Amino acid sequence: MVETIQWTADGVVMIDQTKLPLQEVFVTCRTHAEVAEAIRSMVIRGAPAIGVAAAMGVALGVEALTGPDEARFASICRSLAETRPTAVNLFWAIDRMKRLWESLRGRPLAEIRARMAAEAQLIRLEDIAINQAIGRHGADLVPDGKTVLTHCNACALATAGYGTALGVIRAAVAAGKQVDVFADETRPFLQGARLTVWELQQDGIPATLITDNMAGHFLKSGRIGCVVVGADRVAANGDVANKVGTYSLAVLAKENGVPFYVAAPVSTLDLTLPSGDQIPIEQRAAREVTHVFGVQVAPHATRVENPAFDVTPNRYVTAIVTERGVARAPFEDSLRRLAE
Repeated sequence: MVETIQWTADGVVMIDQTKLPLQEVFVTCRTHAEVAEAIRSMVIRGAPAIGVAAAMGVALGVEALTGPDEARFASICRSLAETRPTAVNLFWAIDRMKRLWESLRGRPLAEIRARMAAEAQLIRLEDIAINQAIGRHGADLVPDGKTVLTHCNACALATAGYGTALGVIRAAVAAGKQVDVFADETRPFLQGARLTVWELQQDGIPATLITDNMAGHFLKSGRIGCVVVGADRVAANGDVANKVGTYSLAVLAKENGVPFYVAAPVSTLDLTLPSGDQIPIEQRAAREVTHVFGVQVAPHATRVENPAFDVTPNRYVTAIVTERGVARAPFEDSLRRLAE
């Protein structure tokens, strides 16, 4: 299984997801600013993975401090928090590091550095264990002998390891189920084509790549047993923010009677937001739409809208699979119980 991110003596090492699948290149970030840029530029991506990266970025920033500088620490956290606005795991991880910093007031700087580094590494290990638990809870939902449709990349690359949506598929395969996977290409960044298919091939799980606008055709065909996707933020009512195109997929699944499952850790739940209407949606560069791998495919001066995420209303979500169990409607009750 691919190692998405590691804490090493040389710095935070992560696989460059912008280079996959044609090149396996690893980037070493030696400062918190370099980690922030890696998150911003999608060298590392996926809600759980950028949470781990942010925690490690905070720890790197603390390593560079010459004293317990409160203003400087706040600046480190702020620079990481400003990288991407939608995935709540980023803010969850930074808040966890902030709480540890507060608890260590008055302690020697060497101890603070060591404890912060240890906490960041613990967050990584916990994420892998959480994903494995999500897989165990979700495996029973996957029909034997059918195809699973997924969107974007909610695999090991989007986490510290094992994956959320792919974790469910991996666990189903490990349980002896015969399944194959259809992966949407996921325009405009092509996470499905570049990353999900690559990971499935690494695991020996049969994978078929389809364009985003083929999903309705295959959902109608009866071949798809369920849809499993990840999430970047889940509101208290069960509305789900995920890679743009997820909403359309959920509507198509509902129309064709195909269960639509979301796999996400409890850290992705944002119970402070009553609905998905309050979830901030990241807008990305027009060039991601007008160009494909550096080649221009649209006329010059084309106006572009490029939201990175959309929000799927809870009425289209069959269940949300977390490490603590499976939530079903009414989500206001079931999600709150899981979060307690």
